[in-house]
Amino acid sequence: MRTYNWAIMGLGQIAHKFAESLTLLPNARLHAVASRTGAKAEEFAAQYGVPHAVGSYEELLTVPDVDVVYIATPHTEHYANTLLCLRAGLPVLCEKPFAVNTVQAQEMRRVAEEKGVFLMEAFWTRFFPAIHKALEVVASGTIGEVKHLAADFGFVAPYNPEGRLFNPVLAGGSLLDIGVYPLFISKLFLGEPQAIRAVATLADTGVDVNCAMALAYASGATASLFSTIAAQTDNQCILYGTQGQLHLTGRFHAASGIMLKLPNQEPQVIPCEKQGFGYHYEAEHVQQCLTQGLTQSPLLPLQFTQELMQQLDAIRQQIGLRYPMESIGTA
Repeated sequence: MRTYNWAIMGLGQIAHKFAESLTLLPNARLHAVASRTGAKAEEFAAQYGVPHAVGSYEELLTVPDVDVVYIATPHTEHYANTLLCLRAGLPVLCEKPFAVNTVQAQEMRRVAEEKGVFLMEAFWTRFFPAIHKALEVVASGTIGEVKHLAADFGFVAPYNPEGRLFNPVLAGGSLLDIGVYPLFISKLFLGEPQAIRAVATLADTGVDVNCAMALAYASGATASLFSTIAAQTDNQCILYGTQGQLHLTGRFHAASGIMLKLPNQEPQVIPCEKQGFGYHYEAEHVQQCLTQGLTQSPLLPLQFTQELMQQLDAIRQQIGLRYPMESIGTA
């Protein structure tokens, strides 16, 4: 079994979780890390026993034997960082949100397809065993036809105008940071909406603190989604069907199982595997794709990611959120 050499670009909190998660895969090795500063890269490398540490993203391209790059930089850098790697022929797993807007996402996809290089959004939720189980149960008709999906994600973030969550220069706000999760899960189970309506509460900096979304689908289903950085929510997802309900247990974006509520029956809990943080599930899938010579994931294709980005753009237009780095007409 081939061992894949991973590199991480951007060494913040999520990079640490990804590095720890890779240790759960017997055929994965953290081979290189890149930061804006050599000292930070060296410190990270020492912590995880990484043989190569570089102090610029460009220098990562010179490290030999890198098989795939995980991009964990801030939202606003995903576009440039991904293109840098793709143009060098390096496969990319890029953190969510994939880009700041659809124009960027389309260009990232175009370059990946032109170069024939693997590219996938790092939407780890998609690869949890609980999500696979939930999709299987819904497809089997156990809860009947899904008529409504409700999902929320929220936590309390101290107000810091310069911090990444509140700073428009860093594409801040609840929507791009955590609102993408309810939006993602609704798309996964219900497909593309026919209509989207959104309202938001904005911070003094102009980014969204609360964002409430209502979606309608051709199937007759609807969805109510919510994200906030001003309150702790239950972080849950419930699918309401004509013959019962399905709840993702635990925090839905990193679910530990499902619970079925069927008429005249006791709730049935089906636990699913959840090891560590769970980032290794997406990493394992990427390696499977690379082994098969694929340039896209069959479970999370670039078309899905692009459509999700279009939904984010539509919502931002409705709530009046535009970022300073966006030129006229790009979102």
